[in-house]
Formats: sequence, structure tokens, C-alpha cells
Amino acid sequence: EGALSEIEASTLVPGDLVFMRLGDKVPADIYIVKSSELQVDNSSLTGESEPQERGPENIQTNPLEATNLVFNGTNCVSGKGYGIVIRTGDSTVLGQIAGLTSSADDRPSPLSLEISKFVKIISTVAILSAIIFFIVGQVINNDIAFSINFAIGMFAAWIPEGLPATVTMLLTFAAKRLSKRNVLVKDLKGVDTLGAITMLATDKTGTLTKNQMTLTYLWTNGNLYSASITSDKNAEPITDTSIFGVSDCIQASALCSSVKFDKTDVPVAKRNIIGDATEAGLTRFAATRLDDYDNYLVDHAKVFEVPFNSTNKWMLTINKVQHETGIHKLLIKGAPERILRLCSSIMYNNTVEPLSDAEKAKFTESYEYMASKGHRVIAVAKSDLPADKYPEGYVFDKKQQNYPMGDYTFVGLVSLEDPPKHGVREAVGRLRTAGIQVIMVTGDHPLTAEAIGRKINLILGETKSEVAKRTGRPVESIGEDEYDAVVIHGEELATMTDEDWDQIFHKPEVIFARTSPKNKLEIVTRAQSLGHIVGVTGDGVNDSPALKQSDLGIAMNVSGSDVSKEAASMILLDDNFASITNGIEEGRLIFENLKKSIKYTVSHSVPEAIPQILYILVPFPVIIGALQIISIDLGFELFNSLSFAWEPSEAPESLMKLVPRNPVTMRSIMQLRERNERHAFEIDPETNKPYPKSTMKKIVDTIKGPFTRLFWQDVTEKKHGDVLIDKDLMSYSYLEVGLIMTIGCFFSWALALNYRGISLNMAKTMTKDGYFKDNSPTYNENGTEITQKQQVQYAREASSAYYLAALSMAIVYLPFLNNIFNTSYTLSPIWWLPSIAFGVLLLIYYSGRILFLRKFRPIQMNPDIRGLQMYPTIWSTRGNSESQTAISGLGRRVGQLDAAQTENAEYQGTKPDQSPH
Repeated sequence: EGALSEIEASTLVPGDLVFMRLGDKVPADIYIVKSSELQVDNSSLTGESEPQERGPENIQTNPLEATNLVFNGTNCVSGKGYGIVIRTGDSTVLGQIAGLTSSADDRPSPLSLEISKFVKIISTVAILSAIIFFIVGQVINNDIAFSINFAIGMFAAWIPEGLPATVTMLLTFAAKRLSKRNVLVKDLKGVDTLGAITMLATDKTGTLTKNQMTLTYLWTNGNLYSASITSDKNAEPITDTSIFGVSDCIQASALCSSVKFDKTDVPVAKRNIIGDATEAGLTRFAATRLDDYDNYLVDHAKVFEVPFNSTNKWMLTINKVQHETGIHKLLIKGAPERILRLCSSIMYNNTVEPLSDAEKAKFTESYEYMASKGHRVIAVAKSDLPADKYPEGYVFDKKQQNYPMGDYTFVGLVSLEDPPKHGVREAVGRLRTAGIQVIMVTGDHPLTAEAIGRKINLILGETKSEVAKRTGRPVESIGEDEYDAVVIHGEELATMTDEDWDQIFHKPEVIFARTSPKNKLEIVTRAQSLGHIVGVTGDGVNDSPALKQSDLGIAMNVSGSDVSKEAASMILLDDNFASITNGIEEGRLIFENLKKSIKYTVSHSVPEAIPQILYILVPFPVIIGALQIISIDLGFELFNSLSFAWEPSEAPESLMKLVPRNPVTMRSIMQLRERNERHAFEIDPETNKPYPKSTMKKIVDTIKGPFTRLFWQDVTEKKHGDVLIDKDLMSYSYLEVGLIMTIGCFFSWALALNYRGISLNMAKTMTKDGYFKDNSPTYNENGTEITQKQQVQYAREASSAYYLAALSMAIVYLPFLNNIFNTSYTLSPIWWLPSIAFGVLLLIYYSGRILFLRKFRPIQMNPDIRGLQMYPTIWSTRGNSESQTAISGLGRRVGQLDAAQTENAEYQGTKPDQSPH
């Protein structure tokens, strides 16, 4: 109606005219028609760490980079503007990203696939055995009830009933341990998946970096200073804020600013700064160097301001600052080239002298040094306004421009960056040592992404262009084997072939920059198509589709968006990237312990199944029935198997040096593609997803599976790497320990019968003649008389001895359970001895087996990676007074780190000053 009014964002429709200003959240996708110094923070949507200028003009073809569009969910951090709503709700870019997240299918975890495969095999064996033994039981006894009970016993013997509970409980305990290390597991299977990942695709802004611009270097008075503790030999630490030039940089950072605070009753370090990210970084720097920041602003009040704009590329303020010739000081900051052109003098060699070509050369050298590290560089200048021309009460006017616009004194350069979080460099190094390929997928600029990558051990080698520059050859002539690192722009992905993707993922060091949410989703999908188990970390809305598609999505709790946390399977509660290494270590340990637990659980199948077979072949009395088997598997053995949850690693120092259990190689890729070809008929070519099946169809296919060639091709396919249930585990459980346990149990059973005067041959004869039953006649032969009651009693004692060898003592010696489980509490403790003897034999066998395997089948370790920098990232700037206190012990620490850096640089073949500071 021609008037400005406030309405609910949900009531906006396309065509509405919207006004935005500093501090507002963009309510829809909007086309800008008018603006004044409008800047928006797109970091949650695109990953760009710096604010983006927006206005009516645009030359970009990528919608996410269009300078005349602002998107729903982003924040206005500077200026103001008017725009027309073009999309709302689910139609916005934010809504489309949410749609990508909801459309992604949940992928089965590696643990689910392996256990599912094992269950299919063992279920097939169990069902066939049950059917066969039911038929045999009918032939022998012609008793349907007996045959059913017999078939159930055989089925129960083969099925490890305690396996699901054991796996679930072990994963639960591991998840609980991870929660104490600030890792929240939303899906239990994620614990194992984290230990199995072969690739970690990570966002940059807010995940690897703080998403907080931080001042790093100052160049003033001809010297380069570091704002934080550093091992950079080219920079001196700021130990005194009164140093000539440094104090002026601090003053300009505090006064030449337009930031606002959400509240002022807490220290500056804890305030939420509203405004441009660069100005916020300068404000934090100044606040930690000034004794009383708030009073400093009051004492040096701003009387005039020219805001930053994209035309001038600078910001100017005039403040009340007492100096030798007056009370007003002009401060200006902005693009270095623009500021230098406005200056006629420079602070150099502890004095102010005319700006000469020599100083300009020094300026250029320092500017390029800072920019080469991926920093954002800003110049600062000043002018002391004389009182005779600008007295108290003088009114400065922008239109009249009644203030100097030149002849400034150049103060210096300051550089800012979004620094890596503390511990990220060491964490990336540990991940690479563990054989995990770490790639960066960001929406930020390629040069910025590469600069950060080199600081955090993600990139150590040369890119194709760097090799060309070093060798003086054309880029096109550089072979694939001559470089290790690649930095790919998101716009290149649309034209890449399958061969291009293969080449990229075979490089050890990869960065994808300027990527959209769809690009990130495609990158994850492509990596998975090669057999990678992909973990994705991120905190923004733009990361959520990739988080959902990945095998394990890891979101940030503090800085993460609600959409990203919903899409993820795991959340880092403290946003500490290094916690991922703890999770991977825990995942690898739980995999080791799961194998041990499954070995223990499955090994009981043989001594449970053999008695059923002996009943048919010999026959011997039914030594152990279905109820006893279930009581062992779900009762006593379950608790014993859970003890492996607390089992430490046999080689803890090498746990994070092991090759991933399913490494991606050319051989594994070819095998995966052959498997995909076999199952091509199940895939919809339009969606590239399996055809949907009804529940009945799934059941029918599951039943038919074991009788098809395709099923056994998949089952018998040779596996590369370490799988949960492999030939070694099957051999150990069924052929080795299973047989030893069977012999031990059978020996105890036979000994108990013999003690009662029943030999094995007699037991065989009596079973054939129908003895050992509740209605059996008295056995009387060769002077031996055994009544029906004694037959049952002796058979129960023998079964108890067998049971005892299976650690089921409670069922044996609790009288009220004897009738239920066909045991006898009268069993003499002397029958413990065979069980103990065979237990000792098992211990000796297992220990000898371990020593043999370690000698003849040593564990495969990852080769060392040259050039990893694993010393602490001490250059990470603290946001409070600790950074001042830490300077006191700087000398000795920097000396140590200089030596470490020099040694590390020599190892890489680079100069020390080229290493990340």
C-alpha cells in the first residue's frame, strides 16, 4: 500500500517488495533492485567465509554467486537494500537443499551388510539341516512331536541366537564411551562405520576453520609482526602494544569500525558481533590489546563516518583523538592499492617520512607475502587534523567533502584469515596416517581453500600448475604421475567424464572449491561408486544433502544448522574436528572386539550341533536339546561375550596406522563394477536406484536367494581387505576351537557315563533299543542292571557334564532347573576337572595361534607420509586475554618450533618460510 510495514516472513509471496538492513535475516529468495553497501553472510549456504556484496548489477552465471540475489536463511551483515521476492518456502534454494536431503536413501552400513550376508548363509545351512533332520527323525521314530523338537534343536544349534544382542550391546557400550568424548552417536551402526571409512569429505568454513575472521599479521614501521604466537621467522610477535605503528593499527581497528554488539554487559570476547566479518576480526584484535575497550570508544567518540562501499573500497571515520596539533584524527582503512594512492607519507624507521619508491617496494613485498597465504589484506592510514582548521564543534559534511581526501600517512597493512581450529592439523595428519583419504569440499574460493589445505596437512605436494611453473613447461605437458594434489572448481564438475573422476580420486590430496550443495552430493555419490566408505563432516545447510547421502554424516553441534544435524548420523558436541580421530580409533577397536566376540559366540555352534548328528549316525542319546542350546546362547554366553566390549587393543600404538579394512584399489574397483553388472537388472536406469519392491516380493526373493546362482556368486566372491566374518574367523570358530570344545564336552559326557558303568558301546546299544526315556524298561545285561530311574539320572548327569564344559553351571546345580533342562545337581565336582583341562588347552592353543599369525602373517601398516606437520597448531589465535599471557613464554617455545619447522621443511624439500605458520 505504499507504506513500510512489518509482517510475518511466512506470509510473503512472490512479487512482494522487501526492505533489508544490518542484522536482518533474509526471509526469502530475493532479487535486489536497490542497495546501499549491502553485504550478506552466505557461509551457511555456500561456505564462503567472507561477506558478499549484493546490488542490482550481476555478471555471474552461477545463481549461487549472482551478485543481485540474496537467499532465504542468510544474514545481512552490512548496509541496506530493497528487493523483490522471487521464491518462498520449499521453492527457495534453502528449501531445495532440504528436498535433496529428504530424497536421499539411507545406505546400509558395512556392519549391516556383513552380518546380513553371514546370517543368510548360516540361516540357509540351519534351515536345510532342520528339514533333513526332521525327515530323518520321522524315519527313525515316526513321532511328529519328537521330530519337530529334534529339528528345532538342529536349527537352534546352527543359529547364534546371542549374536544380535551381542553386537547391539557392544556398539551401545562404544557409543557411551564416545559420548564421554563429546561425540553423540544417533545410529549405533555409525560407531563401526566410522572405523571403516576410507574417505572423509569435509567442509571448510566452520568445520576445519573457526568461521571467525582473525587478525594474523601487521606490517608497520617497516617490520612484520604476528598477532599471535607463531613459528614464522619473518614475523615478530607483538610483545608491546605501544610499539611505533602497532599502537596506531590497534587504534584504527577499534575506532574505524561500524560493528555493533548484541549486548555490552559481558566482555568483548564473549559478545556476538553484528557486522562485517573483517571488522569483527579487527574489533576482537583491538579489544584484546586495550585495557578498557568500551571506555576507549567513549573517550574517542566518532564524529563523522563515510561507510565502506564497493566503488571506493575504503571506510573513513573522524574521531576525537587528542594529538599535538588538534583534537580530531582521520582514520581510513580499505583496499591496500586504493589507500596507498591517497598517502604521501609513511610510518617507517620509527618516524614519518615521505613515501618513496623504496617504501612502495617494501609495501608490495609485504602485501604479496600476506596474500600468498590466502589472507585478506587491508591497509590503514591516518591524518592528524589541525585545530586551526578543524576546531571543536566543526561539522564534517560528506556532500561538501570538507575534510582532507589525500596526503594521508600510511600506517601499515593488516591481514586476516579464517584460521583452522586448534588441533585440526594434527587430526588430519592422524587420519592420513590411518590410510583415510581426506578431501576438502567447500564453497569458498580455490586459492583460499588451497591455502588452508596446506596449513592442515591436507595438501603437502604440488599441483599440476605448480609443477609446470617449477619446470617451465606447459601445463598440458605435465603427466598424471608428476603431481599429487588437485584443486577442482565446482563449475568443472559438469563437464567431467568417468575417467576424470577416477583420476581425481586416485590423487592423495584433493580439494573441491566453489561447490554447490548438488556438487557436494555428486562428489560423495561418485566416491561411493568406486567403493569408498565415505564420511562427511559439515555444519551448514549446504552440507546436508552430502551428510545424508554419505555412509556416515558428522555434523557440528554448536555452529551446525538444524538441517545439518537432522541429516547427520553423528554429532560433534564441542565442534572439535579432532574428536573424529577418537571416533575412528574407537570404531576400529570395536571392530576388533566384535570379531573376538563373534568368534566366541559362533564357536559354540559346533558342540551344539555335533550331538544332534551323533544321535542320527551312531546313535547316542540326545545329549543336548533345543532348550539347553537356547539357554547357553541367550543366557550364559551372552554375558561372557559382552566382556569383549572392554577389551583393549592388542596393539594400541598401531591402531591408527592400520590400512582401512576395505581399502579402495584398482582391483576392488573392478570387482565392484563386475558386481554392479550382475545386478544391473535390479537398477532403474532413470533414477539409478533399485526398483521398489513390495514386502511380499522381498520375502519371496529372500527365500529364493540361496537357490540362485547370483546369490552364491555374491557369497563366494573373494573379498579384499578385512571383513567382520572371514575365512579365518570361520576356521577358528568351526574347525579349530569348535572341534576342541566338542571333544572336551564329549569327553566329559563319555567319562560321566563310564563312571556309572555305561560304556560308549553300551550307550549306543541302549539308545537303539529305546532306553534313556521316561517309559524305558530296566536294562539288564551281563549282570548289569540299570533301572529306568537310573537311566534318566545317569543320562542327565552325563548331559550335565557336557553342559558344565559349556559353562552352564547354574543350570546344573540349581535343583529346580533340573527337570526343565534335563540336568542333575548330583553331578560330582570332580567333573569340573575335564572342563578346566580343556579350558587350559584352549588358552594354550589360542596363544600359540596368535604368535604364529604375528610371525607369518604380520599386520599390514600404512607407509609413512612425508612432510606431515604434527606439532601443535600454536598459531591459532585465542579470542581472549590468554593470547597476551602466552607471550611471556614465547622465546623458548618459538626457538623449539623454529627448529622443528626447519627440520620438517628440509624433509619436504621446501624453505622454512614457505611452511604454514
